[in-house]
Amino acid sequence: MSLKDKNIVIGISGSIAAYKIASLVRLLVKAEANVQVIMTEDAKEFITPLTLSTLSKNPVFSTYFDKDSGVWTNHVEIGVNADLLLIAPATANTLAGMANGLCNNLLLATYLSAKCPVYFAPAMDLDMWNHPATQKNVHTLRSFGNRIIHPDHGELASGLVGKGRLAEPETIFEVIREHFVVGRPLLGKKALVTAGPTYEAIDPVRFIGNHSSGKMGYAIANALKNLGADVTLISGPTHLEDPENIALVKVQSAEQMHQQTAIYFDQAHIIVMSAAVADYTPKIVATDKIKKQESEFTIDLKKTTDILATFGARKTAQQTLIGFALETNNEIEHAKGKLEKKNLDFIVLNSLNDAGAGFATDTNKITILTKKGDTHSFDLKTKTEVALDITALIVEHQNSISI
Repeated sequence: MSLKDKNIVIGISGSIAAYKIASLVRLLVKAEANVQVIMTEDAKEFITPLTLSTLSKNPVFSTYFDKDSGVWTNHVEIGVNADLLLIAPATANTLAGMANGLCNNLLLATYLSAKCPVYFAPAMDLDMWNHPATQKNVHTLRSFGNRIIHPDHGELASGLVGKGRLAEPETIFEVIREHFVVGRPLLGKKALVTAGPTYEAIDPVRFIGNHSSGKMGYAIANALKNLGADVTLISGPTHLEDPENIALVKVQSAEQMHQQTAIYFDQAHIIVMSAAVADYTPKIVATDKIKKQESEFTIDLKKTTDILATFGARKTAQQTLIGFALETNNEIEHAKGKLEKKNLDFIVLNSLNDAGAGFATDTNKITILTKKGDTHSFDLKTKTEVALDITALIVEHQNSISI
């Protein structure tokens, strides 16, 4: 898919790197995209609106209201009609405004109104980039589902050398082009993935948990993202790095995972419940650390909410719902029971009897059972490869229910 007739909105904030956006606008216009530029007042100190309006063949907006013409700039319309919003260069100040919902200029108002995918390309000095406040804001923006185009390492305006340079126009252009290319059959689809274990607190220092590493769920989330889906990943505690350009929601307990799933479920076209959620949780959580006294100790447990069954009863015909089953005996029989009882479209069966499968490994061996009665068995593969097998069936199912 080309960029022809795509509505690309570029928000420029006040950085010396703003001069690079002239080259980016030329690349986009040459690719027949429709480019609308919005500038902050500080951005005008580094590049003129006349330059950008000439290159984009559209007026450049910077204020809500033009006193001379009496024309009001409709930021809501700009944000709603955009196919993609790019904030570049994104200064530390603009990142802070985006992350905290500030609305003190036209660029931020448009960002808050946008319904399309949002990319941001930071540019600032290395100490500003490395500051915990900036990194927190970047993390917050990514958790909202915004996608980062990482700054480059090199010589900065201050004369220092380090990370903080705005990515080159050709790099940014390629990111935008890649966003729209053929081969991303899940573009426009929202996906929800749960991953990892849950920790059920006993007291402030102890918990009931399991050995799930989250690797399978993270691999599926990445595979869905690469197919074009807008992915939200709800993750229990893991030691994995935060995935790129995926909205990450971190939780601890089964109840927290249930609450967060409820927030995102109805809007999702694809739901993959790969988390190893605890079946039981302590009835009472001690407020202080429990001291070792008696030779025997009993913890009263209660059932957690069956998240998969709860949302299986709620799913619509336009959603694809996948569950996971880790079994040690009568695997197929138990998996079929869960598939039917929980109203799933697919269930992914792991057996702990298979070497290299299950928790805390880089490989997995799965069998996928479908609602239609089909069975797909796969050899031992890396979890990245397994994710591709699972997502291939997801694409096929989404295509079949979208007709």
